[in-house]
Amino acid sequence: MKASFLATGLGVLAIGLPAFAQSGVDKFARQLQMIQQQTRDRVNPDVPAEQRARIDYGGYFSSSFLAVDDTQQSTHLLYQPDLITYFRLNFDGAHEVFFRARASARIFEGGDSFDTHGNTQMAVVEQAYYRFNLARFQATQGKKPGSDDFTITGGRQFVLWANGLILGQYIDGITSEITLGNVELSLLAGVTVGQLTIDFDNSRRSFDDDTHRGFYGGMVSTQIGNHKPFVYGMIQRDYNNDDTMVVGTGPNSLKTDFEYNSWYIGTGINGSFGDHIIYSSEIVYEGGDTLSNSFAETSTALKPVSQTTEDVSAAAADFKIDYVFGDPGRSRVSFETILATGAHNRASSTSATFGGIAPGNTDHAFNALGLLNTGLAYAPAISNLTAFRLGASTFPFTNKGLRRLQVGADFFVFGKFNSNAPVDEPTDSDWFLGVEPDLYLNWQVTSDITFALRYGVFFPGSAITQDEHPRNFVFAGITFSF
Repeated sequence: MKASFLATGLGVLAIGLPAFAQSGVDKFARQLQMIQQQTRDRVNPDVPAEQRARIDYGGYFSSSFLAVDDTQQSTHLLYQPDLITYFRLNFDGAHEVFFRARASARIFEGGDSFDTHGNTQMAVVEQAYYRFNLARFQATQGKKPGSDDFTITGGRQFVLWANGLILGQYIDGITSEITLGNVELSLLAGVTVGQLTIDFDNSRRSFDDDTHRGFYGGMVSTQIGNHKPFVYGMIQRDYNNDDTMVVGTGPNSLKTDFEYNSWYIGTGINGSFGDHIIYSSEIVYEGGDTLSNSFAETSTALKPVSQTTEDVSAAAADFKIDYVFGDPGRSRVSFETILATGAHNRASSTSATFGGIAPGNTDHAFNALGLLNTGLAYAPAISNLTAFRLGASTFPFTNKGLRRLQVGADFFVFGKFNSNAPVDEPTDSDWFLGVEPDLYLNWQVTSDITFALRYGVFFPGSAITQDEHPRNFVFAGITFSF
């Protein structure tokens, strides 16, 4: 049995509110999601082949305090405790059942909540799946494993598709991997988990706690030496049951319906050159259709207009390369570029329907539910974005007490892809969004205790009009495992 307890957490950050968003919780959630994926204890290790059956169970407790400054420099204070428990049963390495649940609360100081929800409590099953591996099953029957294999996983699971450009979310559904020699086919059919998914359309009333988008796709990849090229297709269907949103009263009220369906065709290649260079790349084209904006701007007011269905034609790319020195400190440097198209015909938001594409225009704004590193403090949506990251990390000490201490830094430069198109907060027709240095420390103090520290500060650029002040993010956490 193993249990882990995250005893302390601290975060201080600032976020910019989209012009017509219902709250700043969308950017806030992206920041927490990145921290969670970087620091969460991996409680799902491989089972040794010599064990016929293994039961593993435990949990951990986390406690965090955050102070959040919005674009008006108002501070929001939040305390958030989380309790996570898990259970895992593995038999012969061929059959696996895994369950993980989380109970959490968000307790705001006074009226500091981002929306009308105020203090909230949530209990949710994060993962609950059954997995079968054919090769390991055949090994238990005395058959010699070959180069072919088949794995299928059904239930609630976290899916990071390809390199994470279009999908990195919890889903309810089925995934499978079929291996034939050096060719692998990956399949996915599932729907995002409502409570655990923050939608890219932050003008929907329930975008932060009730998002249901279906993803159906397949990916073919092959291993060629140290290189693994891949190609995929993915369909996204909008299953959100939102009522019409009405803003204002009388004949000039703005009525907005929501429907965003998309498909993606992507390709990329991951691999290495020699012992020191590791790289990954992903390029994707997005098509589909969306409902247009529900208003037009006049010199004095917003005028309601009829919504129409418009085509989506957008693209995005991610390129990353790491140089590993091979020294005792496991030092490395990395460079990454993220590109995502935008649409100048959108009124005020690169992702939302309200304030979205004007009727009669093709929507060139890229939108998906991916998960990439876009910094701690700014954490922009991957839409109308150009981002450059230069990073480095090392284990600087060799003595027994500190040899598992890692330090690292990232430096980001953010800009628009289309200077005349909006992002997720007010800007003018300028390219430069700002810069951000991030620092981090990971220290496995003992086999049972680990410590994590994150700090980032975003300096707004000339394109950002509402907030010229630096935005800080600080996180500290300690984990006890037994």
